[in-house]
Amino acid sequence: MTEANQKKSFIFWQKWLMYSSLLFALFGIVIALYGANPFFAQYNNALASIFWHVSEMPTEVEPFRAFISGPLGGTIASCYILLAYIAWGPFKRKETWARNAILFAFGTWFILDSAICLYSGVYFQVYLVNAFSFLQKALPIIFTWKYFKK
Repeated sequence: MTEANQKKSFIFWQKWLMYSSLLFALFGIVIALYGANPFFAQYNNALASIFWHVSEMPTEVEPFRAFISGPLGGTIASCYILLAYIAWGPFKRKETWARNAILFAFGTWFILDSAICLYSGVYFQVYLVNAFSFLQKALPIIFTWKYFKK
């Protein structure tokens, strides 16, 4: 691969990481502000089925669901804003710590979140949400790994 093609490849994955992170951050903001929107109905109903054995979120649980969406969405947004910032600057400059921070931070999240979801029987979270988010970060790390050599 020519040097120009290598640079294009790196920039593609760096931008992938940055822009997809901004999209995930927006998703977190939507969860925080409006977690009961129709887009999330299927997700909420799946949780209702697993935890309460009913087809829709029970009305008595709704205040808690509305509350927990705030901190959850805020946490999602903040993590992805931080990731976008790292991708925009230090990752683009090929600073090894930036790649490692992404790898270890989101690796920790993936293992913990997936383990808790599997233990709780929320399998679709692991197969759909976690796998998709993992790939969003893993692909740029995999395809740019060689550019971070000292």
